[in-house]
Amino acid sequence: MKLTGAEIVIECLKEQGVDTVFGYPGGTILNVYDELYKHSDEIRHILTSHEQGASHAADGYARATGKVGVCLATSGPGSTNLVTGIATAYMDSVPMVAITANVGKPLLGKDTFQEVDIAGITMPITKYSMIVKDVHKLAESIRRAFDIARNGRPGPVLVDITKDVTANQCEFTPKKIKTTPVRPTAVTEDIKKAAAMIKEAKRPMIFTGGGTVISGASEELRQLAHLIDAPVCDTLMGKGAFPGTDPLYTGMLGMHGTKTSNISVSDCDLLIAVGVRFSDRVIGDARTFAHRAKKLQFDVDAAEFNKNIKIDHAVKGDLKYSLSKLLPMLEEMKHPEWIAKVEDRKAKYPLKYDMTTRLTGPGIIDALYRKTEGKAIITTEVGQHQMWSAQYYKYSEPRTFLSSGGLGTMGYGLGASIGAQIACPDKQVINVAGDGCFRMNMNEILTAVRYNVPIIQVVVNNQVLGMVHQWQNLFYERRFSNTIFSDNLNMAKLAEAMGAKGIRVTKPEELDGAIDEALAANGPVLIECMVDCEDMVFPMSAPGKPIESAFDQDDM
Repeated sequence: MKLTGAEIVIECLKEQGVDTVFGYPGGTILNVYDELYKHSDEIRHILTSHEQGASHAADGYARATGKVGVCLATSGPGSTNLVTGIATAYMDSVPMVAITANVGKPLLGKDTFQEVDIAGITMPITKYSMIVKDVHKLAESIRRAFDIARNGRPGPVLVDITKDVTANQCEFTPKKIKTTPVRPTAVTEDIKKAAAMIKEAKRPMIFTGGGTVISGASEELRQLAHLIDAPVCDTLMGKGAFPGTDPLYTGMLGMHGTKTSNISVSDCDLLIAVGVRFSDRVIGDARTFAHRAKKLQFDVDAAEFNKNIKIDHAVKGDLKYSLSKLLPMLEEMKHPEWIAKVEDRKAKYPLKYDMTTRLTGPGIIDALYRKTEGKAIITTEVGQHQMWSAQYYKYSEPRTFLSSGGLGTMGYGLGASIGAQIACPDKQVINVAGDGCFRMNMNEILTAVRYNVPIIQVVVNNQVLGMVHQWQNLFYERRFSNTIFSDNLNMAKLAEAMGAKGIRVTKPEELDGAIDEALAANGPVLIECMVDCEDMVFPMSAPGKPIESAFDQDDM
């Protein structure tokens, strides 16, 4: 059958099982939007307030479901507004396809109105980027984009389409698409060597990250930890990969990791790294990181081996496959002395806070955990509130903590929460923000109101750029250069002006009631929590220092 390029775009999205797209229309992509209008009963379009919000919403949709998220934008500034969201997805290995439309092929390279080489701009921050100038290549290009985005180590792909291609016609043949991700399998001999290393270990420690979530290997990881009697720590991206309520769990590792995790990793004799990239925020001083241990790394991407940390053995392949093959090669092990030592550290170095007289960040997160019974999807912005959300909310399942880990994108969480809530309508989704982050993309509250998306937006308002302010406090002799807000913005009233419910909390005794009210609401709610600007995230190890040197308020 003969279809226009715009019709082909829609048919290809339907082939891929896409039911929701996020975007913002404009001149060059109008043909595609016209076809979307005709297929609105098959593909739901969410009009965001800004293209960056669309990219973050597609990202949140993908992280919450494991499916490929899709966002749309027009040429020029429309497409460049996607860049931060695309880079965020790239750093955290999120499967996403961004479809943009450019000026007509005859107008390329002539400084045409709203012309920009978006494929070139995004080349370093995508798995693949392309521009389609021939309608006969359009269907193949879109199918290839989805294949690249979901297979292997997932990530974002950009497809730019010239406007004339969306109008031109060609023959289109429907195709049955396999949407299950394909990932390479590990070599059996590599898994056997890994098993031998684990059997020799007396003080094994498992370190897990976002790769475990992506591969769906959480159950295999849990079985491994209990089979070999090994404590488990995680990265920010790995939250929920191993249950935060499990007795073997020791907390997050790294700059704001628990003292138990940081000291235990420095003391173990085998570090089993599963789906991690050894980020600088995790390893601190690379020369001293896990210096007593052999390092065994499981990952789908060989580029991660020996990139930041020298390892002793690598198992390349899909984590779910690798761990499922590893488990039968092992017998039950017990390490009572090692476990007792780790338990002693847990008792000696607990996470703690005091909210008897005033609101605190940790107390707010703990209250959210209690009131939701740990069953919510938590999205976050970036900063102190992000670290408190990682420390004090116990994640029992994968895909329930969505945050910008690699790029550290302020303004990510609100759009992501909308995408996650639309993807998972039966779940309660809560976005936790600082007041600085909320200012970045707070216009997406309008999107939540427009579609009555029942997210809860919690703003931890300390009237400063919290994490930068903390660094200035600790490392810059309290020279608070441009980190203090003096505008006294009332965010609860602002939310009301945008059509959401706004609640302002100033005292500890008001918090539980505010959360109850928000949970009972059938629509978007903002809870603004006023906290002291001197509240800091602890524990903390100084940048580039050994992680076992982490300090807390008692050490201060």
